[in-house]
Amino acid sequence: MRIKRHSAALAVVAAGALVLAGCGSDQNVPQGGGNPALDSLQVNCGTKPVSGEGSSAQKNAVDVFARDYGLKCAGQTVNYTKSGSGKGVAAFTAGQIDFGGSDSALKEEKGEVAKAAERCQGNPAWNLPMVFGPIAISYNLPGVSDLTLNPDVISKIYKGEIKKWDDPAIKALNPNAQLPAIDIVPFFRSDESGTTENFQKYLKTATGGAFSGEGKTFQGGQGVGQGRDGSDQVAQSVKATEGGFTYVEWSFPKNLGLGIAKIDSGAGPVELNTANVGKAIEGAKLEGEGHDLKVDLESIYGNKSAGVYPIVLNTYEIVCSKGYDPETAKAVKAFLTVAANANPQELEKAGYVPLPEAFKGKVLEAVNAIS
Repeated sequence: MRIKRHSAALAVVAAGALVLAGCGSDQNVPQGGGNPALDSLQVNCGTKPVSGEGSSAQKNAVDVFARDYGLKCAGQTVNYTKSGSGKGVAAFTAGQIDFGGSDSALKEEKGEVAKAAERCQGNPAWNLPMVFGPIAISYNLPGVSDLTLNPDVISKIYKGEIKKWDDPAIKALNPNAQLPAIDIVPFFRSDESGTTENFQKYLKTATGGAFSGEGKTFQGGQGVGQGRDGSDQVAQSVKATEGGFTYVEWSFPKNLGLGIAKIDSGAGPVELNTANVGKAIEGAKLEGEGHDLKVDLESIYGNKSAGVYPIVLNTYEIVCSKGYDPETAKAVKAFLTVAANANPQELEKAGYVPLPEAFKGKVLEAVNAIS
């Protein structure tokens, strides 16, 4: 990723943590670094560093946020460690970091809501959905560059009910494609994965429960497919295997030149692109109260409207509504304000999509209310 840097900004990536020079004064510096949204953005940068930990799914997005933050506010630092959502929530509730990165909202039944409120000096913590990344349905099929699938077919592939690429169900969705009579070779994540959790939630919702797997561990048909550790290994395995097939974050098949299927939810094939994912986000319902912006994922996964690409994962920045010291509150608000206005082109290169304007407005209202 090549990003124009101001001379005051310095990025160092070490031991899984991003440390980026950012903002050290209360001056508004009009430096967009090729991002017009930052040029006119007014932020009060503060003087304290910002620290976060958690979801690895959002790490590359946080890199983009932090670099834009460094261009806007000279002299500050942002430290984000990718350790997994559970550790991020634990570190936040323990008061060790300023924000937690998580691929799910705080869970009341696990005691996380109460622990977070205690950490925030008796004030509620808010779940702010800052990062959205589409999950691609990727394939390696010689001679086929345009492929449409639907949730029923994807489900049956992973249950072992559809085994050949020229299966009648796939042919019906692709009447003009020259589908070869070769085996489908499904791959899945063998490690615990937020991508797997969201993909299985999507299939369960979109098929009306015909696919019953759930959780971070993949639960397809018995003996179906091959497990690989991490998104990179899954994508590389598809690239190396004729007939290969998988679910994986968007950036991986883009970078490897793999096929990415269109999804037909009932209103026609929909390509995976920023605009179509944005329509899914715009249609999302929020479950939280006030500025606690928990996303109802079923409202995305079950969205069958034309032009909507529905296979999306989202991650949260978990923050205190109140309870920070004044300088930390100022810095957290500045960082999150810049994050919501991050460079769309750089986000897309990293495999994410920018927040649609109406949705971004709700997020920024919540950020501005932090005190």
